[in-house]
Amino acid sequence: MQFLNQSVELHPLANHAMPAWAATVGAREMHAFCAAARAAGRRLVALWGSDRRDRDKQHGYALHVALDLAEGLVCLTQPLSTAKPEFLDLSSVFPAANRMQRAVRDMVGASPMADDKRPWLRHDNWPENYFPLRSDTPDAVFKTKNEEYAFIRVEGDGVHEIPVGPIHAGIIEPGHFRFSVVGETVLRLEQRLGWKHKGIERRFVGLSLAGGAKLAGRVSGDSTVAYAWAYSQAVEAITATAPPPRALSLRALLLERERIGNHLGDLGYLGNDAALAFGLMQFMRLKEDWVRLNGELFGHRLMMDRVVPGGVGTDLDARGSRRILAQCDDLEREVQALKRIYDDHAGLQDRFLTTGRVTAELAELLGVIGLAGRASGQRWDLRCLHPCAPYAKLAPKISVHESGDVAARVLVRFAEIAESLRLIRNIVNAMPQGETRIEIGGELPGSPGAFACGWIEGWRGDVLVALESDSRGAIRRCHCHDPSWQNWPALEHAVIGNIVPDFPLINKSFNLSYAGQDL
Repeated sequence: MQFLNQSVELHPLANHAMPAWAATVGAREMHAFCAAARAAGRRLVALWGSDRRDRDKQHGYALHVALDLAEGLVCLTQPLSTAKPEFLDLSSVFPAANRMQRAVRDMVGASPMADDKRPWLRHDNWPENYFPLRSDTPDAVFKTKNEEYAFIRVEGDGVHEIPVGPIHAGIIEPGHFRFSVVGETVLRLEQRLGWKHKGIERRFVGLSLAGGAKLAGRVSGDSTVAYAWAYSQAVEAITATAPPPRALSLRALLLERERIGNHLGDLGYLGNDAALAFGLMQFMRLKEDWVRLNGELFGHRLMMDRVVPGGVGTDLDARGSRRILAQCDDLEREVQALKRIYDDHAGLQDRFLTTGRVTAELAELLGVIGLAGRASGQRWDLRCLHPCAPYAKLAPKISVHESGDVAARVLVRFAEIAESLRLIRNIVNAMPQGETRIEIGGELPGSPGAFACGWIEGWRGDVLVALESDSRGAIRRCHCHDPSWQNWPALEHAVIGNIVPDFPLINKSFNLSYAGQDL
């Protein structure tokens, strides 16, 4: 099958959850296909590398690119030379590819032919020839070193730098932010992340397909349901397993509860960052009630390990259903009252409006996704555009605003809470009967190198899990992609022209994951 009038012949990937295709391409085909996708207004979903020297001595490495097309997900694989693994720079087509390409170089040793030679995940304590995702790289621990990262300097009269992090005053995750300012006005922000790298992708290698679910659910703790569902989709595609309808409805219920819980916390913190401590107290009270019921009904406040390959590890009885519906009614009333307070609070709106703006044009250029993208006019929500069961029947509504500022990102959160409450009611009221889990269809995939993807719209944006198994049914390679990869660069643009004290507010309005993209 051919897409975008390209000569690449795509072959369907087995997948019960979504339409997906794959193809092996050369360097020119890869670049041309990506350029055609970009011209058609499509998105880069993920980019990663792999070591395949055990199967191909000449082309022992590979570059993988996942793209969203109108028809579904397309995964292109470009074999790379073992002797000199290089590939064409795709950041000129998709700017979001820059950091992903640098991560491929750091982890696999395959290099983009690009001007930016700086590391991304690699810090100075790693030896120059150490590439964690090469199959012959031994496990090792290295002595910590201070690094001299090549930040881009802004020079001129009155310009000075403010370094922030990577260790922060609170309990947030580590990341370094280098501000170039005149007075309190920000001229430039540059990020240096990677401090949360903990070898998750390497840890996946050799795990069983069933056993990998626990690790997938811990890539980013606030998105455990989304990651576990995407991982389970990939396993179910490889093993030809179709989860029961009741399990799929329960997964959607858990996912929408995860979405609401995170939005409640963010709305509280956004109020607090604008000096409305009342908002923090009220929204955290609501979030605590919300996650406490998760724990009572599903055995875990954040719902870790509830989504598993083949279905779910939990169920919902009639009493639990009534409690959820009652909580939805109570929460809806309280959130509506708090929204009126936020809307009418002059001081809050003064801090929210026009602050941290990302225009629709810039968001489209950078490929901003998820709630941050929808707040900047990007009509993208995987639940609506490529829905997996049961979302096609639920027909979610996309919440979009055009202004792209902190105020818009707040309004998207309020709208998505209301929509998720509607979806939860419909899910509970139409919950199918039957099994909640079946055994996955055998650990052996049938042939070496079986490959599949899972793709789920988490609360922050869409999560992709690309999974490859070996002939024994163990994991050969598992790449988990967080939407924060696409959105972190947008934060650098959003803060320009704002004052330094507004950065915490702008940063929280995106609330991106460090751990999810520091794999």
